[in-house]
Amino acid sequence: MSTLDLNLLITLDALLAEGSVARAAKRLRLSPSAMSRALARLRETTGDPLLVRAGRGLVPTPRALALRERVGQLVQEAQAVLRPAEQPELMHVLRTFTLRTSEGFVENFGAALIARVADQAPGIRLRFVHKTDKDSTALRDGTVDLETGVVGQAAGPELRTQGLFRDRFIGVVRAGHPLCEGEMSPTRFAAHSHISVSRRGVEKGMIDEALESLGLQRHITTMVAGFSTALALARSCDLIASVPERHTANLRSGMHSFALPLSLPEITVAMLWHPRLDADPVHRWLRGCLREVCAQ
Repeated sequence: MSTLDLNLLITLDALLAEGSVARAAKRLRLSPSAMSRALARLRETTGDPLLVRAGRGLVPTPRALALRERVGQLVQEAQAVLRPAEQPELMHVLRTFTLRTSEGFVENFGAALIARVADQAPGIRLRFVHKTDKDSTALRDGTVDLETGVVGQAAGPELRTQGLFRDRFIGVVRAGHPLCEGEMSPTRFAAHSHISVSRRGVEKGMIDEALESLGLQRHITTMVAGFSTALALARSCDLIASVPERHTANLRSGMHSFALPLSLPEITVAMLWHPRLDADPVHRWLRGCLREVCAQ
């Protein structure tokens, strides 16, 4: 069985609507000869003449009259399928989005994002899951809709990314800690005990590399997997937590923060998503909400 040319439906719709080869050709921006050839193919495919000569014009056969309404409806439905998606009425959207974020992100930005979403689209729920690694499989298979974090080489090259804000690492200690007073220097910073933060359990990072370039080494008393855990410990003892400034703003309330006396690069926190959701109007709206919340 030969493959059906669905373009013939559009041609048939134009012929039945216009009742003229010339007008149908003009409507579809074809030459009259091309439209005549298309009519010949339609007659062969349907086994019916469809349009027959009556004086100077053409009149539809009973089969053509029976097809006219169905063909017109099919063409309209096909056009609707291929038309770019329209922005739905957000107040009536029922949907759940899964966001994977690093520890501390929800505590700092989650409440504002939830409030913004609830105000504009009360039927949308946000499900936050903890980001334990940089593997992008969850974005590919659709179990995660949106992700935040520092973009690294581990991110899949096909993923879409957009920066949310720039951040820098700072030192944080409890109120009343000896480092709350006096000038901070690399030597003084390194002399106190520290908390190391690493999801993967790596003991040394860019802070240690910066200290080593100055001939210094910090004493790491304990290692934890997240910033909020590090800050909870630092709040209760004399350890120093080194954390991203904006990422942890709400978590550091009542604590003493200070600029690190080291030359460290800033980091860019971004959102990541899979290309299949790039044109989704509701997902696009959610990305806009997240950008606005992080820009405040």
